[in-house]
Amino acid sequence: MNNVYKKHANLIKTGHHSDPLSLCSFLLHCAQSPLPEAPRYAATLLLTHPTITIPIPNDPFLFNTLIKTTPSSLSLSLFSLMHRTHHHPFDHFTFPLVLTALKNHLHPHHLHPLIIKLGFYSSLYVHNALIGAYGFRGSVQFAVKVFDKMPHRDLVSWSSLISCLTRNGMPAEALGVFQRMQIQECGVKPDGVVMLSVVSAVSSLGALELGIWVHGFVLRSGIDVGVPLGTALIDMYSRCGSIDRAVKVFDEMPHRNVVTWTTLISGLAVHGRSREALEAFRGMRESGLKPDRVAFTGALVACSHGGLVEEGWQVFETMRSDYQMEPMLEHYGCMVDLLGRAGLLDEAFKFVEEMPIQPNSVIWRTLLGACVNHNHLALAEKAKERITELEPHHDGDYVLLSNAYGGVGKWVEKARLRNSMRESRITKEPGCSWLHIDQTIHEFVSGDNSHPQWKEISKFLYSVIDTLKVRGYTPDTSKVLHDIQEEEKEHFLGYHSEKLAVAYVLLYHRDRRTIRVIKNLRICYDCHSFMKHVSGIFERDIIIRDRNRFHHFSKGSCSCRDFW
Repeated sequence: MNNVYKKHANLIKTGHHSDPLSLCSFLLHCAQSPLPEAPRYAATLLLTHPTITIPIPNDPFLFNTLIKTTPSSLSLSLFSLMHRTHHHPFDHFTFPLVLTALKNHLHPHHLHPLIIKLGFYSSLYVHNALIGAYGFRGSVQFAVKVFDKMPHRDLVSWSSLISCLTRNGMPAEALGVFQRMQIQECGVKPDGVVMLSVVSAVSSLGALELGIWVHGFVLRSGIDVGVPLGTALIDMYSRCGSIDRAVKVFDEMPHRNVVTWTTLISGLAVHGRSREALEAFRGMRESGLKPDRVAFTGALVACSHGGLVEEGWQVFETMRSDYQMEPMLEHYGCMVDLLGRAGLLDEAFKFVEEMPIQPNSVIWRTLLGACVNHNHLALAEKAKERITELEPHHDGDYVLLSNAYGGVGKWVEKARLRNSMRESRITKEPGCSWLHIDQTIHEFVSGDNSHPQWKEISKFLYSVIDTLKVRGYTPDTSKVLHDIQEEEKEHFLGYHSEKLAVAYVLLYHRDRRTIRVIKNLRICYDCHSFMKHVSGIFERDIIIRDRNRFHHFSKGSCSCRDFW
């Protein structure tokens, strides 16, 4: 900054401070400087003495550059100055820069009328920026409206809309736009930026067949699979249930960054391949890359899913000892999960109470889940009390504790808790499962009979259950939420969404050797046992992605080794 001050002082001493060209040259030098303080200095100078640029020719380049390079508060002030005076007109670059620079502070609704009034609505650059800005704000309908009214579109237009839909949780719609792009715009070829959004959309859907096609499209189109796209493909295959394909993409990448390694580590972790995840973590460190906080989280999750307590402590301590990195709340949460899953409940409880930072409801909820899974009611009640203080109206906590009471036959306590839920108007999130078959999504909801083939599916499901019983399957009714007869409990379990989904495939798609199901909740013990028996007796591989991880069922066993 000393050079900037000297240049300005020299302008004043030599009398060139009032010369428009000299002043403009100095301000542009500041605006384009790599030092962040220099553009701020120029912007502050302009805002403090707005008349100094009046003699400068009517060229918005200086203001556009400063809007792009200064903090948002200064960008807004510069834009307001341009708007208030007629000395600094806008051009078709100004509004895209403003929409980008002020996306966190100014809703595009506030600029849209001005854009139309000043005659910039016909600009392709402005249209594209509006789509991106509306998408960032979650106003998808307005982004689509702008897109549909565009007389001409380029690659950025299509990319912006696809990204908008993907960002806002509309992956199927995003893929629909990608399909339209290929049909309607013969001269526009997708690039790596577009395919990043497409791959992300496929990841959200968990549709492996579609993911394989998209990957093939990338290769056929000659699109460079660089680090960002390669990392996205690893994530896509992992989230679609094919961790082997994810590893193959990783192995074929000539260059990788920390995010690439972290994506692989996290993918291996949620697929139950904990040892491989830790090997990858070690490989990243040996390659010379420094793990970030997300990478450490992935390694700790791997230890948690694999029951690797000693290794988990080593990873946790490595943060401080090797990288002088203080663990954050999520790292403490991983350790609580690790200790809780391993049944070390007293140690986990002590760990939480001695944390140097205040535990949040998520950490106490993690401990509550572990206490319920290991039937430690006393600690479960303590954890529930702490959660109630922090977050009193969360349905999952009541359900977990209710399960614990029912599991040991404490029906009075269970009834009291359920009454408390009703009085507080707390409802349990229904279990939902999804299948992707031939580019069609099939949804199943626990206890819901709205599926068109529900009667046939439920009837077939009970015949499957009867077959499994003969071969050794015993329904696990210990977690059923009602004080009812055993036969009624088994009937209740039969309506779990993942069972209905698997029964649908067995009934209508008998040639499928692999059944892939996505579920919104954690798989229960009974459904886990059911899937193991189905995989063995019906000779099917079943992959279920639940809220926490993937379960790969094959030949009567699960990849989690019954530890989840």
